[in-house]
This record gives sequence, structure tokens and C-alpha cells, in this order.
Amino acid sequence: MLTGYAHPDYARSLSAYGSPRELLRCGGWVLERAIPGTPYRDAMGCYPLFTCRDWSQLKADLDELASDLVSVCLVLDPFGRYAVEEFRECFPDKFLPFKEHYILDTTRSIKETVSKSARRDVKAALRRLHVELCPNPTDHLDDWVRLYGCLIERHDLKGMHRFSRGVFLQQMRVPGFLLLRAASGQDTVGMMAWYVQGDVAYNHLVCMDSAGYKLGAGYAMYWSAIQYFSGKVRWIDFTGTAGTRDNSKDGLAEFKRKWSSGTKPTYLCGRIFDRARYDEIVKAEGIAETDYFPAYRLGEFNPAAADTNLAGRMD
Repeated sequence: MLTGYAHPDYARSLSAYGSPRELLRCGGWVLERAIPGTPYRDAMGCYPLFTCRDWSQLKADLDELASDLVSVCLVLDPFGRYAVEEFRECFPDKFLPFKEHYILDTTRSIKETVSKSARRDVKAALRRLHVELCPNPTDHLDDWVRLYGCLIERHDLKGMHRFSRGVFLQQMRVPGFLLLRAASGQDTVGMMAWYVQGDVAYNHLVCMDSAGYKLGAGYAMYWSAIQYFSGKVRWIDFTGTAGTRDNSKDGLAEFKRKWSSGTKPTYLCGRIFDRARYDEIVKAEGIAETDYFPAYRLGEFNPAAADTNLAGRMD
């Protein structure tokens, strides 16, 4: 059964940002988008990760896209079953390590993996808060939208990252979605959204209000998530750092390391299908040399500021 990022309804939840297109052989999804100021189109993987049913068929699907699109850009699921060297050939124009995801092997002892300082802070947070699993996530949509608004304001999120209420309603209905709620008395101060897909639980989003930060809701929710998923999945993916570049030294990276048994890399992959049109668009935009892919979309996502507090950012 398909769940989480692999489910068609997850791709459909992002329809405001592009037209979902199924890759029929591999079972993955991309979002087709008009390239501003041109009659052309390109495609990107669904935020935050591209995943599929059969990785061996991805190349054949991409070959079919070549007749319709200028380029495609994907961030590969770190738990995907693919050979890195083979995919370097599949994406000749861009293939590089993007971000390290902080992961937890739930078969290992918590004392081995979760830092002593984190366990100390968990005890303090749980004296002030209680954390519960929400059996009907959509019942808590208002609280979620309010807390996400705090996240938008805190980090001045732009573009695709400013998910709407409608997007969140659709995402909560995707099979495999789970929601944890941290509360002080009756007041919701933090929430943590997850997708379970196979033997992996992926941390989708975390958001808190000012009270949640002060009361340590991040510690309480991370700990509760580990307790809940242990014995249910093999791996927990806490995702990586914020923004469009990896930063292993920021506050969020330090926080996630406290809970992790290791890391797994994601890869940023790009392929140009129509070089003449690609170069034409880049030239028309007057873009200097850049590592961003595709170059003509440079600046489309606002770089996120590093958060030196707790996990309150998207990957």
C-alpha cells in the first residue's frame, strides 16, 4: 500500500505549485511548471523529497519527459533503493550531495543514541507539557495553521514554503500522515507532522509558538516521537538543516544530532533535456554562472535563516 510521499494524493496536495505528473514506470511524481516569460515548461520533484516505487525504471521515465520539458530537478529520498553511481549517469548536468539527513535506528538503545543533555531537557519539558497523538489530525487544523503562521513570521518564509490551509488539509488526509500535539494545559503550543512510508517515519514539519519554544516543546515532541515509532518502524528521518544549503554547524543541526544514530545523504539531481532552450532562457534572464539548478530559477526559494533554538524549521 502506498503511503506518505509516495502516495498520489501527496503530489496532488502540491497542485498549486505545478501540475502533478505521474512517472508511470517507476511510480514517482513530479510537478510540471511553466517557465515564466516563456512558452516552455520544466519539472521539479515534490517537496521535500522525490521517491518512487521502482527506482530502476526512473531513467526510462525521464527519457520520455525529454520531448516535453526543458529540464527536471529532483532531491532523492535518502532511503531510496538506488545505486548512486548509476544515477550520476542518469543526471549528467547536476548530481551532488545536497543535505545530510539526521536519522535514528530504532533498534538501538536510546541511551546509545539520544544524548544525555537531550534526555535531561526532555524530563524538564515533560514536567511542563504533555504530548499526544492526534487520532483525527484534521480536527486540529486550526491550531496547525496558527502555529505554522508563527513559523512563517519567524523565518519570513516565501513562495512554496508558505503552504496554505488548503494544502495542509489535503496533506493531513494522505495515508501515512501522523500528528503529534504538545500542550500546556489545554493550550496547543507545538505540533509535529510525520509521514510513515514503509519502514521509515519521515519528519514532515515541526512548528511551535513562542510558548512552545520557552517550554521546550521541541524536546518533548522529539522524545515522544521516538517512543511512539520504536517497534513500529526501523528508521526515523529527522531530515536535515534549513534552507537551500547544508550547514552542519547551525543550531538546528546541533539539535538534531542529539537524537540521531547517524546520517544519510540526499542528492540534488538535475537533467537538461533541451540545451538550446535552457541556454536561451538563462541568457535572456542575464544570469551569471551559478551552482543553482535550473539556473533560470535562481532565487525562487527564499534562503531560510538558521534557527539557533529548536526544531521549528522545514527541511
